[in-house]
Amino acid sequence: MSWIACSLVAAFFLGCYELCTKHAVRSNAVLPVLFLSTVCGALVWGTLLLVQAVSPAALPAGLIVPSITWVQHLQLLLKSLIVASSWVCTYFALKHLPLSIASPIRATGPVWTVVGAMAVLVERPSWMEFLGIATALVSFVCLSLAGLKEGIRFHRDRWIGFMVAGTVLGAVSSLYDKYLLGVLHFPVATVQAWFAIYLVVVFLPLAFGWWRRWWPRNEFHWRWSIPCIAAMLLISDYLYFMALREPDALISLVSGIRRGSTLIAFAGSLLFFGERNGWQKLPAVLGVLLGILLILMG
Repeated sequence: MSWIACSLVAAFFLGCYELCTKHAVRSNAVLPVLFLSTVCGALVWGTLLLVQAVSPAALPAGLIVPSITWVQHLQLLLKSLIVASSWVCTYFALKHLPLSIASPIRATGPVWTVVGAMAVLVERPSWMEFLGIATALVSFVCLSLAGLKEGIRFHRDRWIGFMVAGTVLGAVSSLYDKYLLGVLHFPVATVQAWFAIYLVVVFLPLAFGWWRRWWPRNEFHWRWSIPCIAAMLLISDYLYFMALREPDALISLVSGIRRGSTLIAFAGSLLFFGERNGWQKLPAVLGVLLGILLILMG
């Protein structure tokens, strides 16, 4: 599968991930959702590591996790810390904001990734690809501005600030992914496995603090969408990492295509959560589609 196809399929599953996340955190305690969903993901990779230890031949080559040094473990722990920080911000924002507003803000991540890729990795997209990224990002901003009709003041709402912070941290994570996979040549399975396991380690103190009531907190309710968060993210991330390993793949373009997940999240927010102003947001959604098409044509 080409890196463009991988990015597109990853976008679909990422959109499903956002819908599952919104369902899980709505009127629910956020930290237990984060912890339990990461535990579900870690259990998948823990099982695969156990199978590998007992019978390596039983697994396809793409799921084999080679041994790594302690320095490499620290590099993957750093990725987990970056992503955990991003998720804490975005999960709390998703709980309090309409998904049709939060997802487009989250989708502006490629603009930060483009800036970082041009500054740090010296990537230079073609003019058509750059036009596509610009069109998609302008559409994301227009879609976000529709929140004003729903009483959300961007310069005053702290949850907008949380989403922006989580988005910037997500862009940092994307650049770091390209470094791990494209420069250091980590195998995809290695990054996913240890990233999933270290996420549990990072979130464990927060979950323990919530359980011990170290701060005022909401009650937790188990929902079927919690393990689905892990499943959708595992599939999306695996395809995303596969795309990044391709020598011709530009991180700015992979991230831009992957953020087409906003279309899935937007449609789901109207269909499943009954969010308002769908028609007013539709032109911006079509702008997102145009941007992605321009990226693919480039």
